[in-house]
Amino acid sequence: MNDAGPAHWTRRHIELLTENDATTAPVIAFPAQPRVLPHDDVWDLWPIQEEDGSTAIAGGRELWMALSAPALGHPEERHDRARIRLLAKDGDGWTDLGHAFADGASPGSREWSGSAVRRPDGTVSVFYTATGRRGEARPTFTQRVVEARPRLDVEGGRVVLERGGEHREVLRSDGLAYLPADEIDGGPGRIRAFRDPGWFRDPADGREHLLVAASVAWRDRFMGAVAIAGAHSGGWSLQPPLLVADGVNQEIERPHIVVHDSSYYLFFSTQRHGFHPRGSAPTGLYGFAAPRLTGPYTPLNGSGLVIGNPSEEPDQAYAWLVLPDLRVVSFLNYRSTGEENPLRAGSSSARAGFGGTIAPVLELTLDGTRTRVAAHTPATQPMG
Repeated sequence: MNDAGPAHWTRRHIELLTENDATTAPVIAFPAQPRVLPHDDVWDLWPIQEEDGSTAIAGGRELWMALSAPALGHPEERHDRARIRLLAKDGDGWTDLGHAFADGASPGSREWSGSAVRRPDGTVSVFYTATGRRGEARPTFTQRVVEARPRLDVEGGRVVLERGGEHREVLRSDGLAYLPADEIDGGPGRIRAFRDPGWFRDPADGREHLLVAASVAWRDRFMGAVAIAGAHSGGWSLQPPLLVADGVNQEIERPHIVVHDSSYYLFFSTQRHGFHPRGSAPTGLYGFAAPRLTGPYTPLNGSGLVIGNPSEEPDQAYAWLVLPDLRVVSFLNYRSTGEENPLRAGSSSARAGFGGTIAPVLELTLDGTRTRVAAHTPATQPMG
């Protein structure tokens, strides 16, 4: 797929990394704003898109999805209870529209991140990660990409996703170009990936694609990669990776593409604990640019770093998503409590420092392969 083969994110690039005002997010004062769901954690949000990439509007409000789970126990346990939530956004306010799918509809034991696009026939293609197996006694970590296609109805101002319909597996790792993501035991940062499908329509030819966070072999371990699949009449064809973290990082997440000024910007998130060596680069949004979807890709700002958490709050936000208008959404992760790694803190300590809601919006400026981040001043008009 990539004209010059996969782009390689290497140690040479990381050595060029400088944390400065252009690539460092402002410190967030916790709590930054009221929780979207008072009794549930919310993270990894994405808009329902129109096929041109804009945010879908229904009943005068933007439509979004996010992962959610009851705000109980250690925050990392939320991944074992994750469900996709439907949200409506009106100006700066959010309305909870409930779980996107009926209980037990997913073939997995929980639902992880994805993307969604509204179709001309009134349905919504929801691409998400089905993790584990429905009905399993304890969570396992098999990951595959599933498509659900419910009808979207607006009834007297109410927005409703129909509850019937098939959840169909459309992609899984092939065990060749990509390692199988099928561990029985594991946890955050310790499992191979085949998740976070990001839908993208290439404006150059109108073809649909899915970008997937994947894993490839590297020595006796595994490395993060961005897989890509192309749509065809019978489904989706998995193709060679767009990017491989060549010895740099074991876990790339939430890959997506934004086209701006005729360049293709490939963005993804990763955490400081996933780098080799650990902590050699900040938790942040990273990216590459290319003249076309197939490459060749060049790291932004020389190193790939686009938005890093500030050193005084190294885990304050995560799971950035760049919108077509270059606003950037994420969620509030951990406030610094003096622990080196909040994932290993006790439940009460970790819970006290966890945000579990949507973070303040940032804005990006893109100029070729140079970028700059700024805090966003909320406006009265809807996002999107």
